Amino acid sequence: MSIQIRAYKEDDLPEIISIWNEVVEEGIAFPQEERLTMRTGKVFFASQTYTAVAVNTEKQIVCGLYILHPNNIGRCGHIGNASYAVRSDCRGQHIGEKLVKDCLIQGKQHDFQVLQFNAVVATNIHARHLYERLGFIQLGTIPGGFRLKNGQYEDICPYYHLL
Repeated sequence: MSIQIRAYKEDDLPEIISIWNEVVEEGIAFPQEERLTMRTGKVFFASQTYTAVAVNTEKQIVCGLYILHPNNIGRCGHIGNASYAVRSDCRGQHIGEKLVKDCLIQGKQHDFQVLQFNAVVATNIHARHLYERLGFIQLGTIPGGFRLKNGQYEDICPYYHLL
């Protein structure tokens, strides 16, 4: 499978909104609880510093995406934050790794000095192993920092990577 990572286009919105909403509905990774609509999704993705898509060039379908934006403002505005989503039927094919690697490049190109993830759910072992393999450092553990869709609380593990 050939995967190309590129900036999103407005034509990608139906696919990336669907992928985003799939992760929101699973309720085990993103803090958002509300699904995006075409209207809210258009505003949301356009408001990011950078939004990228992973395209299967053989099938011409979007398999995943990431958003990159400041983690904070002002004196902490040099720290970036990102979120990644891969279609459930495309997972396990190293698309997430391609997205994270591209995000590290884009983070630097957009003048971020650090990439920080605030809320990596402790049970998201595949993401955690990927981040650690790519040089991210875990800052600690926040007990019960994430409320799962079923109402139970799970620990979160913040990570960072110097750019």
